Amino acid sequence: MKRRLILQSGAAVLLLGVDLGAYGASILAVRVWPAPDYSRVTIESDAPLSFKPYFVPDPPRLAVDILNIELNAALKELVAKVGPSDPTINGIRVGQFSPGVVRLVVDLKQTIAPQVFALPPVAAYRHRLVFDLYPTREIDPLLALIADRLKDSSPQPAITASAPLAPASSDAADPLGDLIAQKIHPAASVNGDSASYANNANNANMIAKDALVTGKNKAQRVQTDRLIIIAIDAGHGGEDPGAIGPAGTREKDVVLHLAHLMRERINASRHNGNAMRAFLTRETDFFVPLQARVNKARRVQADLFISLHADAFFSPRPQGASVFALSQGAASSTVARNLADHENQADLIGGINVNATDVQLKRALLDMSTTAQIKDSLKLGQVMLGEIGRVGKLHRPRVEQAGFAVLRAPDIPSVLVEAAFISNPEEESLLGSDTYLRQIADALMQGIERYFADHPPLARNRSV
Repeated sequence: MKRRLILQSGAAVLLLGVDLGAYGASILAVRVWPAPDYSRVTIESDAPLSFKPYFVPDPPRLAVDILNIELNAALKELVAKVGPSDPTINGIRVGQFSPGVVRLVVDLKQTIAPQVFALPPVAAYRHRLVFDLYPTREIDPLLALIADRLKDSSPQPAITASAPLAPASSDAADPLGDLIAQKIHPAASVNGDSASYANNANNANMIAKDALVTGKNKAQRVQTDRLIIIAIDAGHGGEDPGAIGPAGTREKDVVLHLAHLMRERINASRHNGNAMRAFLTRETDFFVPLQARVNKARRVQADLFISLHADAFFSPRPQGASVFALSQGAASSTVARNLADHENQADLIGGINVNATDVQLKRALLDMSTTAQIKDSLKLGQVMLGEIGRVGKLHRPRVEQAGFAVLRAPDIPSVLVEAAFISNPEEESLLGSDTYLRQIADALMQGIERYFADHPPLARNRSV
């Protein structure tokens, strides 16, 4: 009977899961997290839920039967939690399908690759049933940055984010080639394998190094202006609130605000005539896995990666900002090691599908760091620390190092900035102040400019 209803109109159905869980669970909360990358639906309960999900491609919708429960007010709240601006979900219908079975139908605006999975209790969460709805048609973030830059340049045809990158031509102007090195291969999907990212990064690096060749080959190289891309990573997000201050200020909200302030400053800046553009790993309140943050920065061939956070401690006394770089070995201090251990747990709290066949989510966080990357990261961190010290207190006068998973890009200088201790009541108040966050954003921007003054971004060759 249930199967016949799902198969109505002759649509092909993909069975995504199996019956899991136990009897007698109570629904505690429901949440919807819309985002351009993917939309997430979370159902939290006091015991594991049994579920059977089905995906119907035409028209696209996801049906999930939750077993051994009755429809209640908490589940009905899902219907009102979907907003008109959700890029993926058109609406949610909930009903008592049969005794002991509640059916949820998620009506979709586009074709998706769904993942439905359960998460065990962690931190403040009990059991969670999660629907992650990934659009099958992805926007190329690098082309989106280029298209945004072209809006501000002299009249050029608009380029959509999904348009293919045109090959360079010797007979016509190549606005994309003037802005950023032509990609040898299409950018790897965020869901692609690590080898694709490494190949693309190596190709870009070889192009950049070629453009800097001196001696007899120098005259044979063509150097052009191009975009300088700064990846700004607002830590935590979505299901992961990060640290929470005594007055209830959430780390994820503070750092997202700071990320937007950083974007304003970066997009308004130039270095040696080259335009800058900020790329945010998340622009709104949703969760991004740690490896995905690194992959996003590599996909846009970022010149720098800056991860923003607000520190916390079990007592309210510690205060001051800190800057961290990656360590290939032992952490530089116990504090740095403990902080890295805490930040590396974000995937557990935010919730990833460890059983997914998706390579991005299943792949281990490989330590792809290089000595050169860490050396440059320490230089970047030191100038940033100096600028932050002009506007606020420092927790430590030097850049600390530890094994932060989010800093493991082998080809991008990467630092993690703790803007202040959100667990300190005075600094929590500062983090809630737009004036203070603007001062921190200004200081970080000054740090970026000082770093580039001594370490200019590698020039990229126009043609391959």
